[in-house]
Amino acid sequence: MIRAKVATRNFALLAGLSLLAACGGIAANPDLEGYSAEEIYKRAEYEVTSSDFDEAAKYFAEVERLYPYSDWAKRALVMQAFAYHRDRDYESARSAAQRFIDLYPADEDAAYAQYLLALTYYDQIDDVGRDQGLAFQALQALRVVIEKYPDSEYATTSVLKFDLAFNHLAAKEMEVGRYYLKRNNFAAAANRFRVVVEDYQTTSLTAEALYRLVESYLALGLVDEARSAGAILGFNFKSTVWYEDGYALLTGAGLDDKVAGDNWLSAVYRQMIRGEWL
Repeated sequence: MIRAKVATRNFALLAGLSLLAACGGIAANPDLEGYSAEEIYKRAEYEVTSSDFDEAAKYFAEVERLYPYSDWAKRALVMQAFAYHRDRDYESARSAAQRFIDLYPADEDAAYAQYLLALTYYDQIDDVGRDQGLAFQALQALRVVIEKYPDSEYATTSVLKFDLAFNHLAAKEMEVGRYYLKRNNFAAAANRFRVVVEDYQTTSLTAEALYRLVESYLALGLVDEARSAGAILGFNFKSTVWYEDGYALLTGAGLDDKVAGDNWLSAVYRQMIRGEWL
């Protein structure tokens, strides 16, 4: 069977398809019941080579409708998802990809269908200000690719996209935290920065989040929390400007950057840095 991913790479080589269209093999709005599954499928491929992805999706859908139990229908279904995705019709792409996964869970193209499903969410989260539900759904779908199809060619790319989506969620928390901080709502700001440290500590924003916690807790008069944040910042990010600025804030207030008190940050310090889990 020609795998969907192979077909997508070789559309440019399908010169015969252009002849099919040019010679009137299948008209623009035909009664497709007179054509074989292969003929309709190839017409759909031709539309892909012409970058008319909406039209391609329609032809792929017709293959599935007219020849529902054929091997061509199976190929056409995953290609529907591909064409809809390229046309940025994410809802239709998601539906087609999920249908393929449900109908053919053991098929060699199931990993590709799952990856396309993940992309329908991932490709919409490029703006930090957008609905974060899309980022969560992208993470869930990408995790399935990584865990269920670890040996597929899509696993490595999924890991990279997973990290970017994860960083995106952290960036949103930071954005909201900075918003509160600028308006002197220090408690609300600290809560947002805490989320980054606790839930997104592997992202590139952790150092800034710790610095902002120093800043917020000092403003709230929570000295032990500020010192503990500084201690973690110093242990993990001592060479960064965030540590330098955080240390300056603490020493400017007559404090050091040593863990202090019994608070959530001192617990993080004991557990993650000193290994004291009990």
